Amino acid sequence: MNVFLWIVQGVLAAAFAASGYLKITKPQSPDLSPRTVRQIGVAEFSAAFGLVLPAATGIATVLTPLASTGLAVLMALAMGYHARRKEPAHMAINAVLLILAAIVSWGRFGPHAF
Repeated sequence: MNVFLWIVQGVLAAAFAASGYLKITKPQSPDLSPRTVRQIGVAEFSAAFGLVLPAATGIATVLTPLASTGLAVLMALAMGYHARRKEPAHMAINAVLLILAAIVSWGRFGPHAF
């Protein structure tokens, strides 16, 4: 299970690092200000590092499940945003990322903590 959690953490970190980078460098949204999009991007980019670095270095390992919990909350809010805009495909992607982040949170807070 530990290997599975590491794989999920890596996939989530890659996805959120890429998404966060794009939001920081090209903040485009029809409904949100560029500042808001950049703030979301910074949160995603920071959480991507928080998923991997604390666990990999063994320093402040509690930050890994906290980062995944924060991403789960962010994805729940993103689902609400995309529901309001009637974008079911984006909601599905957010739901998958939310589930993966919740699995990491459960595993790292619970039976497979560092």
